[in-house]
Parts: sequence; C-alpha cells; structure tokens
Amino acid sequence: MPSPTSTARRTLWIATKNRGKTREFQLLLGKCAFIRDLYSYPKLPDIKETGATFFANAKIKAVTLSRELCGKLILADDSGLIVPALGGHPGVRSARYAGPQSTPEKNRSKLLKKMVGLGGSRRKAYFQATLVLAKNGRVLGSKSARIWGQITKVERGSGGFGYDPIFQPRGFRKTFGELPTSVKKRISHRARAARGLRSLLSREIRLLSVKN
Repeated sequence: MPSPTSTARRTLWIATKNRGKTREFQLLLGKCAFIRDLYSYPKLPDIKETGATFFANAKIKAVTLSRELCGKLILADDSGLIVPALGGHPGVRSARYAGPQSTPEKNRSKLLKKMVGLGGSRRKAYFQATLVLAKNGRVLGSKSARIWGQITKVERGSGGFGYDPIFQPRGFRKTFGELPTSVKKRISHRARAARGLRSLLSREIRLLSVKN
C-alpha cells in the first residue's frame, strides 16, 4: 500500500462534487493517479460556468481551482448532450436543462418531451466531453472527444448518471444506462478524452513526485 506522502504526490483533483463523475475518472485514470474530488474542500467558492463552450467552462473551473489549490493538479471536465434537431440543445446547459432546480430525472423528462414526434435521423445526438488540466492558474493541456448515438423514446437502465438511460450509442442496442461499466469505460466521450490526456498527466505526475 502506498504511503500517505507518495499518494499525495500522485493525486489528481477532479473539479467536481458529482460522485458519478468521480467514479468514472477513477476507472479511467486511476492507474495514473490517486483520484480525489472537491468533497474534501467544502469551503471552496462556487464557480459560475459562464462560458459559451465546453472548453470555456472547463477552463474556468480548472484555472480557478488550481489558483485556490496551489501546487495541485486539477482536472476539470465540462460535458453535455447535443441534439442537432433541437438546435444543439441541451448543450452546455445539459446539467441545468430543466431549470435552476434541475435533477437528472427532470432533465431527461424534459428532453424526451421535447422530442415527442421526432423519429429516425432526427433522434441523432452526441455526447461531448472537454477536459482541461491545470496547475497554479495555468492550463497544461486539454482534450475533447465525442460519441454519436440516438435518443431513445423511453428510459432504459439504471446505470451511469445524467442522460445515460436515454442515450443509445451508435453500434449498440443498449443505452449507457444498460451497458456494463467495462464497455462504457472503453467507448464513452469522457473515456476517449481521458485517453488523449494520459501521457500528459503521467508526465505531470512524475514532475510532482520529483519536486516533492
């Protein structure tokens, strides 16, 4: 078992209090770093996601938190669901689609209602994730990825989180809410973006270990 000191040197802080995202990053990047989230810092200020793009929002979170938590590696994610037939909605407002008091259930319900009567190619959609890695107020790197699929007419499955029970990825008969974690870990938008950052993350972790 690694010592507390060595663990601290290899820690990657995820800019979220969403335990679903934390678990997913643990699966995706746990071999590179010890994953922790913001539950350890309840007094950190709330960050307003005012950007018009996923990159802008991820950068706001990563840079702001890396200034608050000096010397620590911060990984911020902004992701969402895009339905071209709805003009790109929910988009960057995916987590707040149903309004200020949104819940995943309310968001999914609103989207399904908006898509009543839409069939065939008009149910196409994609998930996009943008990851930004930062330290001491400086962006070290970023990566975006997406996965195409379609919106189902009813919820299916209880796995995952967010819109997973109504998103059926291309080439599969099951939704993200039904697919096993091992499959989602391999094909998801967040998984693809995380793979693109692994080499940079490994290098930054090594640098942290050397400096400490």
